Amino acid sequence: MTPELLSTIALAGDLAATVSLSIPDSPPIQPPGTEGVSTLLGWVKWIALAICVLGLIAAGALMAIQSRRGEGGEHAGKIGMALGGVIIISAATSLVGFFA
Repeated sequence: MTPELLSTIALAGDLAATVSLSIPDSPPIQPPGTEGVSTLLGWVKWIALAICVLGLIAAGALMAIQSRRGEGGEHAGKIGMALGGVIIISAATSLVGFFA
């Protein structure tokens, strides 16, 4: 590398160190008139979690009933799917914020 190139790189590094690139991290503000949307989303989330709880109860009951026949292990996948649904529903706002 030539000395001119090294001095240009050093100058660019000094310039980058002095420039402040701060992006403000302000909290999200809900637009006026959209309170009904928040209420609707809260209800949908609550109903979805209630359905997941019912799914877990049903999978557990079927597991208990069919364990006498040796078929109880087949419901582990159903329980895993229900728990996966609970995780995705609970983390929905964080997931949307991550991808946005």
